[in-house]
Amino acid sequence: MGREIVNLENISVQYNGIPVLENISFAIEENDFLGIIGPNGGGKTTLLKLILGLVHPSRGTITVFGKPPAHSRSRIGYVPQHNLFDREFPISVWDVVLMGRFGKVGLFRPYGRGDKLRAEDALRQVGMWEHRNRQMGKLSGGEQQRVFIARALVSEPEILLLDEPTASVDTAHQTEFYELLANLRSKMAVVLVSHDISAVSVYVDKIACLNRQLYHHGSPEIEAGILEATYKCPVQMIAHGEIPHRVLKEH
Repeated sequence: MGREIVNLENISVQYNGIPVLENISFAIEENDFLGIIGPNGGGKTTLLKLILGLVHPSRGTITVFGKPPAHSRSRIGYVPQHNLFDREFPISVWDVVLMGRFGKVGLFRPYGRGDKLRAEDALRQVGMWEHRNRQMGKLSGGEQQRVFIARALVSEPEILLLDEPTASVDTAHQTEFYELLANLRSKMAVVLVSHDISAVSVYVDKIACLNRQLYHHGSPEIEAGILEATYKCPVQMIAHGEIPHRVLKEH
């Protein structure tokens, strides 16, 4: 077992009196690759915001690196679900990634040689160094996501949170994208929110099934009954092997 870096104990969250999360308890350890799955509105994004300190629990306690989440935010990288920007705005890949150093550099201070070296390293990690001078809006969805991950990496996080990062990545490049995340976990913990149950289960070390309550946390080998309890409906699974095939319930 690795060192515990995030701990949630009996966490509940309400928005305007409506329960979003109820009695959630689990921990994330260093170098974990955790996939969080569940239906829309099940509280997955809220859970990431709890770790970031952007949402506060109505009950329970959460610590990140042994401190309140807001005090540990500089040690967290975050790639949100939607990165909205003007595709015609003439900003380069290089400038977008350097923006990730803002928290370290401070307001109106120039980027130093160390900042630029970290930006180069982050772009090389995600395979986008050769595209550093391209306009951000001219990239494909998958390329943009790699740049946003580089922007998160340049702050040298110890845990990387990603909210539906493959939503804008075409199917042909999703395997390559998941492999990139799997390689990153040698340097940090990676927490990935996704709807792609079958693909996520191939790459992650642990899965959390979340739908307001926590139905499972641990092995990616999940019983169909747990998935059906999480999604509140029958779930079809894809078995990955030499020939991927659908596993259907008997009728």
